[in-house]
Amino acid sequence: MQTPHPSARAGRWRLLRRLARDRDGAAAVEFAFVALPFFALIGAIIETSMVFLANQVLETAVYDASRLIRTGQAQQSGYDSAAFKTQVCNRLYILVDCAGVSVDVRTVSTFSAVTTTAPVDEKGNFVNTSFTYSAGKASELVMVRAYYQYPLIFSSLGLDLSDLSNGKRLIGTVTAFRNEPFPW
Repeated sequence: MQTPHPSARAGRWRLLRRLARDRDGAAAVEFAFVALPFFALIGAIIETSMVFLANQVLETAVYDASRLIRTGQAQQSGYDSAAFKTQVCNRLYILVDCAGVSVDVRTVSTFSAVTTTAPVDEKGNFVNTSFTYSAGKASELVMVRAYYQYPLIFSSLGLDLSDLSNGKRLIGTVTAFRNEPFPW
């Protein structure tokens, strides 16, 4: 490998010293043009990933808590809506405020009767007034739905993930299963 000629090295050092002395602010102005879009993009990427992560956390919590219904433990313990929601909340470790979680548990006649559409009215409002709790008996089909209105930060920068009229993102999960043939 050849080493650069001493005059070439000296020329580089002169250029670096000249750039270090340059104080006219061009770099600061260029950064100012690029900074807002750059940080908005980084924020949108982080927020999008947080929404997906929160949705996964909610889905896992509902699936795990639904096992109590499927095996008959919830029925044997006399769970109501609040007790089951507490079981879901005990499995929510991060990103979801349990106070905002809405849970709907009901029996269905067939798997094709399972509702997977989000309960949002035509104005973009989340509607959970028809949510109920009916864990079913042995071998019955049960549908469990849970929703959370995730607050967004970067909506005002034009990178809007919201799908509700209040500026939040509705995340949710639906699981359906047949209860085990428990003896009680």
